[in-house]
Amino acid sequence: MAKRVRDAQLESRAARAKLKAQGKPYYKAIGPGLHVGYRKGKTGGVWVARAYLGDQDYLVQKVGIADDARDADGASILDFWQAQAAARAFAATVETPSTADAAPRTVGDVVTAYVANRDARDTRRRGRAVRSDASRRLHRYVLGQGKRGSSEAVPAEPLAGVAMASLTEDDLKAWRAGLPASLAETTKRRLSNDLKAALHSERKLMPAALLVGSGLKSDVDADDSADVARENQILADSQVVRLLVAARQVDDELGWDGDLYRLVLVLNATGARFSQISRMRVRDAQLKEGRLMVPSSRKGKGKSGSIAVPVEAAVIEALRPIVTGRAPDATLLERWQYRQPSGGIKWERAGRGPWQTSSDVAQAWKAIRAQAGMPAVIMYSMRHSSIVRGIRANLPIRLVAALHDTSVAMIERHYGRWIVDGLEDMARAAVVSLVPQDVDAKVVPLNATNTR
Repeated sequence: MAKRVRDAQLESRAARAKLKAQGKPYYKAIGPGLHVGYRKGKTGGVWVARAYLGDQDYLVQKVGIADDARDADGASILDFWQAQAAARAFAATVETPSTADAAPRTVGDVVTAYVANRDARDTRRRGRAVRSDASRRLHRYVLGQGKRGSSEAVPAEPLAGVAMASLTEDDLKAWRAGLPASLAETTKRRLSNDLKAALHSERKLMPAALLVGSGLKSDVDADDSADVARENQILADSQVVRLLVAARQVDDELGWDGDLYRLVLVLNATGARFSQISRMRVRDAQLKEGRLMVPSSRKGKGKSGSIAVPVEAAVIEALRPIVTGRAPDATLLERWQYRQPSGGIKWERAGRGPWQTSSDVAQAWKAIRAQAGMPAVIMYSMRHSSIVRGIRANLPIRLVAALHDTSVAMIERHYGRWIVDGLEDMARAAVVSLVPQDVDAKVVPLNATNTR
């Protein structure tokens, strides 16, 4: 007997009554390539079945009336569980791709397609052919890769050969347990999230009861490890100044013409991510208002617009030379790009263009931290430090989160220690002395031998 699949939105009349009427059904996967759906109308709903035919094609068929107004009779009026049975009966009559005609799709097939989509997306965004971070991670730890420079070839993981239809949580747990112990916990989490996103891109191919997140869950308290990493990267104001001085010196030494210094300056002043800063336009530097308009990150769904971040006058003056006389739509922060002439060995300047990825500044950042005498500091420390500065200044946590394009929950989870410290300072400042002072009172010691 097929396992019944639960869904809090669909399995009861009361839950379905809260759903909005819409053109497309509310679907729930109940098997590989098979969904049961509820299409709500003005006076009631109907159950439909959706079977995957291959090549992104589906067959949808009504299988009964929902028991919204009348009790189910098992024939024409069905409850959620009977609708599942009807959907499976419908699927049995549909001619779907058979294993004889095509081999079952494996985890490796799905991850390969996901990586190709991520690479294509990043290529469109940056205007040149690039490999996404997810591509690098998933090739190295799932798909395998050939010899690259001094790096040895890496074979594909056993997980890559598992059929999607038979994938289990144990398969995912075994893969995660087999990751190198030398990998930081944060790296393992990013890798697991990449794999989870790839698998969910073809959710219809997996068993309906499979919980991918449970299979990829870490046994380590990720929040604790993240807090320790951040604590080591919270910079004092004097350390920030050292970094900025070092950035200006390295800029001069390497001939960046101020491009490197301005990039580091804006990263520190806004606390934004590199991916946000690199998308800023000339119009985003509002000199008269003394603020920068930082584009929202691409993390999350339905986000757009910009975040207004006030900055000090010195930042505005540093940006003035690259704003004056330039088109509003031009990229704000650019750098010189180089090419090697055919047959030559010397690189020469080939015009200016936008920063593409944080790797563009990787070598220069090593020089900056060496110059500053801070060999372990990472570029992201400027974002961590900016968030903590806002907390220590007793800004509302919601404002700190908004200025840094993140959530209050994230701030509370990863920067809780500094929130507590800030609240203690506020509470201490609110202490009022209420104990009466009597300057004439004398303290008389108690004579231990005289108890009368």
